[in-house]
Amino acid sequence: MPVNLQPPRAADLLPIAGVRLGIAEAGVRKKNRKDLLIVEIAEDARVAGVFTQNRYCAAPVLVCRERLADERPIRAIVVNTGVANAGTGELGLAHARAVCAAVEQGLGAPAGSVLPFSTGVIMEHLPADRIVAGVPACIADLRADGWADAASAIMTTDTVPKAVSRQVVIDGVTVTVTGIAKGAGMIQPNMATMLGFIATDAAVGHDTLQDMVRHVADRSFNAVTVDGDTSTNDSFVLIATGRAGNPKIIGEGTAEYTRLAECVLEVAHVLSQAIVRDGEGATKFMTIIVDGGATRDECMRVGKSIAHSPLVKTAFFASDPNLGRILCAVGNGGIADLDPSKVTLHLGDVLVAEQGGRAVAYTEEQGKAVMAPAEITVRVGLGRGVETATVWTCDFSYDYVKINADYRS
Repeated sequence: MPVNLQPPRAADLLPIAGVRLGIAEAGVRKKNRKDLLIVEIAEDARVAGVFTQNRYCAAPVLVCRERLADERPIRAIVVNTGVANAGTGELGLAHARAVCAAVEQGLGAPAGSVLPFSTGVIMEHLPADRIVAGVPACIADLRADGWADAASAIMTTDTVPKAVSRQVVIDGVTVTVTGIAKGAGMIQPNMATMLGFIATDAAVGHDTLQDMVRHVADRSFNAVTVDGDTSTNDSFVLIATGRAGNPKIIGEGTAEYTRLAECVLEVAHVLSQAIVRDGEGATKFMTIIVDGGATRDECMRVGKSIAHSPLVKTAFFASDPNLGRILCAVGNGGIADLDPSKVTLHLGDVLVAEQGGRAVAYTEEQGKAVMAPAEITVRVGLGRGVETATVWTCDFSYDYVKINADYRS
């Protein structure tokens, strides 16, 4: 069961002017399942994205990078679940482009104006013919209020769809931000086996939008981990339709940029944390705060070292305050000149380690009490500076092994 995560209510998901969504059954991998999504985007909208750092990236990632690098107008995205179209060579690229061409033809959009996304099993060829056959039904289903159905259609091992909306006033105009995401396993920063799509009706400059999507990704989707594996298909896309009517295009370094970025980041925080809460077999949700660093990067490295450790994650599953495992992970965080005598470790509000060892006042009963709830905060002080970073992760349970052992069946 997901950790303190409820499905979104369709009524709470706000439409974005200039965006319509439609879903269909294409039979990509399983029958009687909505597994195809098309998102139609207004002609004058801007689109930016960031993608997996895995060098074995999937065919759709290669096509997306190519089309965004050319700064082509993007009129739609198409997403299939079930098959990742990764490790499929030139045929995989041909399949991705064929699906895009079918969507372009169906929408009457220019060639090269559709971005493809896939998620599912790696090294299986995409059933492009079945997806192409499902495109007309997707287009017929296009509607502005299709966000909830879209969130469900992109799920794989997720148990709960992930979607949220927020609003902010900019220059006297109410701006809306709505997003969906999927992911539950093979989750590791940079990016993860996740797909995230966020849209706003604000008018944003092209370069500004690309800067914003990187800024937001680094502080949300790149700050979560379930199992330390970086997938081949990870993608996060930000769409700005410009239909809100804000009087001037939002640029970098402005108060308007800050307000919009904070709103988009709030949406991304909800979505990325939902991925961890729905982590495969998860029973605990952990927030790991590392502060007192010389740089944000070293704080993030230490946070990831703790969050990735199977020994730490299994201890949290058992509610076992095995402090040595956490301190070991801190020491493995890649800071060559770290001084252990300056490091502090808190579980919740309880100081458990300082001056290179166990805190004098700490008791095992305190540690067990802190680790018993479903949500736990770990705070590490490095004693080196003023920088900070936060990572979100979950525990490892017996069910994680079962889910992944049966994934292809």
